[in-house]
Amino acid sequence: MERTGFIFDLDGVIVDTAKYHYLAWKKLANQLGFDFTEEQNEQFKGVSRRRCLEILLEMGNVEVPKQQFEDWLVEKNTDYLGYIETMNESEILPDVPKVLKYLKQEDIAMALGSASKNARPILEKVNLLSYFDAIVDGNEVTKAKPDPEVFLKAAEMLDASPENCVVFEDAVAGIEAANAAGMLTVGIGDAEILSQATYNFKDFTEIDLEFIKQLTNS
Repeated sequence: MERTGFIFDLDGVIVDTAKYHYLAWKKLANQLGFDFTEEQNEQFKGVSRRRCLEILLEMGNVEVPKQQFEDWLVEKNTDYLGYIETMNESEILPDVPKVLKYLKQEDIAMALGSASKNARPILEKVNLLSYFDAIVDGNEVTKAKPDPEVFLKAAEMLDASPENCVVFEDAVAGIEAANAAGMLTVGIGDAEILSQATYNFKDFTEIDLEFIKQLTNS
C-alpha cells in the first residue's frame, strides 16, 4: 500500500502565532505613522515576510531605499522572536495533539510545511518537534505559497507521492499551493474563505479520529 503523508502548516493550524506577527507588524506600521488593523493582517496569512513588508509599505504609501527595507525585515523578525520566546504548550490550538498523537501511534508520516523561518524553535517551545518526520520551512524553500514547492518538498522528504498526501492549512495561498501539488486539502478556519479546500473545519475540535482514519486509508 502506498505511503500516506500528512503535512501541516504551522501558524493558525498548530499554534496561533498570527497574533505575534500582527503585533510586530503593527509596531512597525505605528513607527511609520499609520495604523495596521487585524483585518488588514488577514492579507498576511501564509505570505512571506518580504512580501508582507512590501504590502505594509504599500498600505502606508511609504517608499524606502533597499537597505532600509532589509533593516526593517530584521527589526520585525527580532520583535516577533521576542514575542515567541514566551511561548509554551498552552499556545497549541485545541485538539491538535489528539490528531498528532493518533497519527504517531498509527505510524503515519508527518511533515511541517510552513513559510515561517522560525518553525523549529516554535515547535521546540511547544514540545511538538518530535512528532514530525520532516520540517520544510522558509529556510528551505525559494518560492512562497501559492507555489507548491513547500508541499512537494515535504512529500519527497516523507517518501510519499503528492496524491497520497493530506495538507492542513488555514490560508487561501496554502490551500492553492496544496491543490497545485495535487494533494488532498483540509481547510482550518472560515469555510467560505477556504472554499477551495477538499474538506473544511472551523478548528480541530470539529475533527474526529474516524475522519482522520478515513484519510489514512483513502
